[in-house]
Amino acid sequence: MQDIQELQELITRRGYNQLITPKRILFVVIGVIVLACLATSFYTVEADEIAVVLMFGKSVRQAEPGLHFKLPLGIERAINVPVRKVFKEEFGFRTLRAGVRTQYDTRDYSEESLMLTGDLSIADVEWVVQYKIKDPKSFLFSVRNPQRALRDLSESVMSRIVGDRTVTEVLTVGRIEIAAEVEQHLQQLLDLYQTGLDVATVTLQDVNPPETVKAAFNAVNEAKQEKERLINEAWRDYNQSVPKEKGVAAQQISEAQGYALKRVNEAQGDADRFKAIRTEYQKAKEVTRQRLYLEAMQEVLPQIQEIYVIDSKTNLPIPLLQLNEQKP
Repeated sequence: MQDIQELQELITRRGYNQLITPKRILFVVIGVIVLACLATSFYTVEADEIAVVLMFGKSVRQAEPGLHFKLPLGIERAINVPVRKVFKEEFGFRTLRAGVRTQYDTRDYSEESLMLTGDLSIADVEWVVQYKIKDPKSFLFSVRNPQRALRDLSESVMSRIVGDRTVTEVLTVGRIEIAAEVEQHLQQLLDLYQTGLDVATVTLQDVNPPETVKAAFNAVNEAKQEKERLINEAWRDYNQSVPKEKGVAAQQISEAQGYALKRVNEAQGDADRFKAIRTEYQKAKEVTRQRLYLEAMQEVLPQIQEIYVIDSKTNLPIPLLQLNEQKP
């Protein structure tokens, strides 16, 4: 109380009471209000953002990048949403620092990545979902936590898609198809829940059997590969041997058919020749008999080594023919 009285006496003594007047106080208050209005009336939207303007908590409009005006003193409030930025959610692992030598979190996130396949096997599936914000209003007001909803829906869809396939498909040939199917179904659910998110890509980062069964799984794969190798070698030998043997068989059949045709034609020719000779023989029997005899001798005599001429009366060889000379 004494301090207040001393302050009043000081103000009275130095003349401050003449400077602080109600009119001047009013001007100061008005100036402060004007400055507050100017400070809260303008806002900036960056190039990769869209601003959602709220009036008393209700969305009234959206603003494109640039400098904009809004009602001051909290009547309107602008929330900038990065709609052109690509976000990423990782499942089964976390990246600490990306670069030439990417560093990953060493903690275990197997509760996100271990999944049951259609053949009742377990696969450790790690994947990445990249997404953008396509509807700022829905992103802000339709779902309490859009990122959490995205993660939950991603795990649900991936678990269902992987559960429809065998572990071999998940680990090998079905990865691209699984990623495409997850992307399609995930986008449908995000639109259904009006999250305002747009899935850019779904990528299966790494798919492996669990560490506890990796050795057994690798042994099974090696056995399957050995089986495939033996089957391929058997088909190779089959393709080399069977067509060759079929060709040999076809060749022998063709040769037999040709030989049969040749024999038939020769027999037919001999029969026609015999018929022709028989016709001529019936016309001139003596002449034909003599000609046949001469033709037979012409074929037989060149094959004889020694020729003996016997006189029918003496039954002895005629010595004048020099029968002991060898035929050249």
